[in-house]
Amino acid sequence: MTNKKLKIVPLGGLGEVGKNMTVFEYGQDILLVDAGLMFPENDMLGIDFIIPDFSYLMDKKDHVRAIIVTHGHEDHIGGLPYLLEEINAPIYTTRLTRGLIEVRLRRHKLFEQATLHTVESGDRINVGPFGVEFYHVCHSIPDAVGLGITTPLGLVVHSGDFKFDHTPVSGWPTDFAKLAEFAGRGVLALLSDSTNAESPGWTPSERTVDAAFDQVFRDAPGRIIVATFASLISRVQQVLNAAQRHGRKVAIAGYSMVEYVKISQKLGYLNVPADLLIPLAAVSDFAPSKVAIMATGTQGEPSAVLGRLATGRHRQIQVQPGDTVVMSAHPIPGNEEMIHRIINRLFQRGAHVLYDAISSVHVSGHARQEEQKLLLNLVRPEYFVPIHGELRHLHQHAVMARDLGIPAENIAVVENGTVIEFDRDGMSIGERVPGGYVFVDGAMVGDVGPSVLRHRELLARDGFVVACVNRDAHTGDILGQPRLVSRGFVYLPDADELFQAAEDMLSSALDSALGDPQQAQNINLERLIQKRLSQYFYNETKRRPMIIPTINDVPYPETSDLE
Repeated sequence: MTNKKLKIVPLGGLGEVGKNMTVFEYGQDILLVDAGLMFPENDMLGIDFIIPDFSYLMDKKDHVRAIIVTHGHEDHIGGLPYLLEEINAPIYTTRLTRGLIEVRLRRHKLFEQATLHTVESGDRINVGPFGVEFYHVCHSIPDAVGLGITTPLGLVVHSGDFKFDHTPVSGWPTDFAKLAEFAGRGVLALLSDSTNAESPGWTPSERTVDAAFDQVFRDAPGRIIVATFASLISRVQQVLNAAQRHGRKVAIAGYSMVEYVKISQKLGYLNVPADLLIPLAAVSDFAPSKVAIMATGTQGEPSAVLGRLATGRHRQIQVQPGDTVVMSAHPIPGNEEMIHRIINRLFQRGAHVLYDAISSVHVSGHARQEEQKLLLNLVRPEYFVPIHGELRHLHQHAVMARDLGIPAENIAVVENGTVIEFDRDGMSIGERVPGGYVFVDGAMVGDVGPSVLRHRELLARDGFVVACVNRDAHTGDILGQPRLVSRGFVYLPDADELFQAAEDMLSSALDSALGDPQQAQNINLERLIQKRLSQYFYNETKRRPMIIPTINDVPYPETSDLE
């Protein structure tokens, strides 16, 4: 009998929707499931996206035996390039997911050093002490899988992202037989998708979107622009099918969507009729009623195609009156404000916009309450860990589990970084390890922290004022009048008097403070400038711009040797 513990450590996905990553650790062996990214929230100014904090693994790099990826959405594969820069471990996943990972790794110039293995639903692999079985689940992308992970302490079922769709676009329903087989063996713990735990009933089938698209393609007088996730391959197929039925050509806009469509078509997961696709530059060659465009940007990202269309910044196409824009995606929590802003701007440009709240142009890829209950009843786990959701989702999922007879002490509602331990005596909650946000800002990964974001928030709210002060390098005397430069605070032509008075005030304050040579040696000049200007501007404007002192030490001009 072993005395080792099985540790399950969520590093992402518990407490937010996104950046999913889970560690399974037994002794000196570690198995990772997923490594995703998360879109920034409104107050994360300038941040491109967020990846999990996997610093817990940095002193255990050699213990990582494999990375298992459940499906090809960004919140499950987007963090892989950053993980692989630190940890060299083989990746196991299904064929389409592998293709989408390869696209991302090539973009980061990491493809040559990565080791990828293709598996199929129904396969089993052995990784150290873990036996991993892949079973098919329905989601909003083909080739999604859940996992049965056999450990020395029992069988753990990881649902992946799932829904029980009896009529999926792919024609391949969830593998109920495998779930029943797991239950027959006895399941130690179930980790289950909680995204829609607040939504009663059943998630509608992907097929219901077909009727909505048919109506849009039948009624739209001009061009149709369908925005969705680049990796939502099932939705791309539905748009292609609708376009073919109604005699429209389709153009793809957005680098990631172009690449994902190419690889999905190459691998046989997209059926693209001949001559249906046209280059984006050729859209103007066709009558508006004969064209549809697929684009990225459903989460309000300003740099994505839809965001640029909404502000008129796209180089090749512009929104025009008569266009119909279809937002075929749910807002990720926290993105609602940006999405509504884009919808409003599209209306301003004369487009007719259809979105989830007013039209059935999207269905979720995640299970609702009745499906979540069905999975719990099918698997009948001894312990339950709700995953993939904000805390409110996790807690609601736990309520359902208790209603179905799982004791409260056998349910672990935890946040990222909380270690869940299993031994022969049962489950316990262990230490807390790092599990926060790692911000990606351009080429900087982890270099931007909360303090930088606070500064950005201050700059965005009240702007800044630079105080330029010249000082004699030898005597320390202030030379001339201080000069103030402002951005984002007030419009200077209308505030000349305000700034002139501020410069005079600062000049007097510096003269007074530096008048006594003995006291002057102990004065922190930068702090003095910040304090006086901050007080002055708040008294005059009730705003607090960031004050940036710039002190230039001016030397005496050197006497030339040539007279």
